[in-house]
Amino acid sequence: MKAKKKSAKDIRTQHRHVVHEAEGVGSGAMAGAILGAAAGPPGMVAGAVIGGIAGGIAAMALDNDADRESARTEELDKEIGVIGGDLGAPNLKHPPARVGAYSVAASGASTSTGEAPAEGPMQTPEE
Repeated sequence: MKAKKKSAKDIRTQHRHVVHEAEGVGSGAMAGAILGAAAGPPGMVAGAVIGGIAGGIAAMALDNDADRESARTEELDKEIGVIGGDLGAPNLKHPPARVGAYSVAASGASTSTGEAPAEGPMQTPEE
């Protein structure tokens, strides 16, 4: 049976998991030892062991959740075109401008007919 060669990304992810889990074990052991100190030296040892196990499990769960969220975000980014797509590409189906100005307001012109604006005249507020 051939072993599947791991990519550099897989190795970095695995290394990151090990580091985070070690941090979780260490912080859990420290917290357990502090809480177990109330029962004396045997309580410190038992608290450190139990806290280390709990910290390692919590760190592993958080890493797995972060990986799952990262994979989902990457999937969504590919779907909408952020990764390897055409997000913001100038391939929209808008018709080209006929005279180089997209609208009267954009060209700086004003209406010469003297008509009131469509929204009507400004009304005076009631008192």
